[in-house]
This record gives sequence, structure tokens and C-alpha cells, in this order.
Amino acid sequence: MTRTIGNPLSWMADAAFGVGRTAGEATEALRGTVTAPPDVRHLTIQDLRVALRKGVDDFTSLRSDVIFLIAIYPIIGIALALVAFHMARLPMLFPLAAGFTLLGPVVATGLYEMSRQREAGGQAGWGAAFSVMTAPVIVPVLVLGLVLMGLFIAWMFAASLIYNVTLGPQPPASVSGFIGEVLTTAPGWAMTVLGMGVGAVFAGAVLVLSLISFPMLIDRRAGVTVAVLTSVKVARENPRIVATWGLLVAVAMVLGTLPAFLGLVIILPVLGHATWHLYRAAVPAEA
Repeated sequence: MTRTIGNPLSWMADAAFGVGRTAGEATEALRGTVTAPPDVRHLTIQDLRVALRKGVDDFTSLRSDVIFLIAIYPIIGIALALVAFHMARLPMLFPLAAGFTLLGPVVATGLYEMSRQREAGGQAGWGAAFSVMTAPVIVPVLVLGLVLMGLFIAWMFAASLIYNVTLGPQPPASVSGFIGEVLTTAPGWAMTVLGMGVGAVFAGAVLVLSLISFPMLIDRRAGVTVAVLTSVKVARENPRIVATWGLLVAVAMVLGTLPAFLGLVIILPVLGHATWHLYRAAVPAEA
């Protein structure tokens, strides 16, 4: 049949139909096909060791692909540090570096897919990491990522407020002077204690919400609500193990910032792959 040029009304109808179909698919992806959180397993320290060992194994087997995938991470970290060293923004350097890790689960989404495909016996390369961008799971992943971004912004606001009520609101005169105030004055210690306490609350919230949810969105069409509830369920059933994992991640990420955030090239992919295997240990596979 000869194809003719449509009129503007037909173009508008086709466009509207396409937008409606896309919106419907997005809504279905957010809702998912799983109606309730699945059963979760009791985790042990041995599960953490196994997850880390498998994470290292994934990293060493896919090293070139993984490094290429996260090369932008240390670049962004260096850029944040350079911006923060403007005297007026110097007090926000540590909150930026610490808050940067709140977005790690979103960045690691591609790593989860690489581990999933390697586990299934497929060819896992950088193409596998970016394949999730076109899969139905990208919509709930982006929505959950926006939640983490909201927590990141809230953390930066809280950190700024803590500085203003302790050492601020005036910007420090120099780097050495600022470090001296932080380490040797009562307001400096108050800022440190308050900052670490409030930061721990934000980090704990992100850990509970994202530990299992992002891998679960990659693994099955669970929807945002069920994935988050499953992550909370794992944390509730295994508080000591999840807290230990959070401490390991925090220490590793601090080490990863040295030197000049370049350590994240190794730390981030290992933790990303290990998180996938921790998800496998916590949530039984579908029948």
C-alpha cells in the first residue's frame, strides 16, 4: 500500500497516542507486577564476606568495563572539591564529599546489571551496564534516584545550617584558619559532632531505602513501593548486619576519596557488585 503524507491533525493524534502509551508504560513500571514484599533471609557476617569476595571477583573480571563506567565519578569529585575551595564554600567541602556518597546507589545501577548478566552466564560488558537505560526499570530507578537526590539536597541544607549556627555565618579567612577553628575551638567541635550525627541519620536513611531496592528493581518488576518496603524489611530483620555493612561502606568511601577521589575508581565498583550479591543473599530468587 502506498504511504501518503498525513495531515497535521493525524500527526497530533499519533503524537498524543505515543505520549499516552509511554505514560501508561511508565505508570505500570512504577507500580510493578509484584504486589507484596517477598520473604527475606536472615543474614550473617559470612554473607557480607561472600558478597565482598564476589564483588571483587566481578570487578577483576570486568575491570576495564567497570573503570570506564565510573570514570566520571572521580572527575565530578575533583570538580566539587575545586568549587568548594572557594573560601565562601570551603565549609561545604566535607558535606559535599560525604553527601556525594548518598547518590552512589543510583550510579551503581549499571554495576548491578553487569553482575546480574554475569551471574546468568551472559556476556557482561559496558553495554550491559547501559542497557538498563532503555529497559522498563529505568522509570522506577529514576524516581527512586530523585528521592535520593532530595535527601542529598536536604543534607546540604542541614550542613549549611549547622555551620551557620556554630562557626558561621562568616566565611573562613583561610584554609589553615578554618582547619584550626574546627580542631581547636568549642564551636568547631560542636560543628563536627552535630555534622557527623546528622550525616549519620541521612546515611542510615539512604542505606535502609536503597540497599535492596535498586538491585530488586533491576532483577524483577517489583515497582518502587514494593522494592523500598523489601529493603526496609531486610534492614528490620537484620539490623546488626545492615549496620555493619553501612559502616564498611562509609569507611571504604572515605578511603576512596584518597588521593583526590581517585580511589573511588576501585571502591565504587567493588561495593556496587558486592551489593548485588548481598541482595541475592537477602532475597530468595523467584521460582
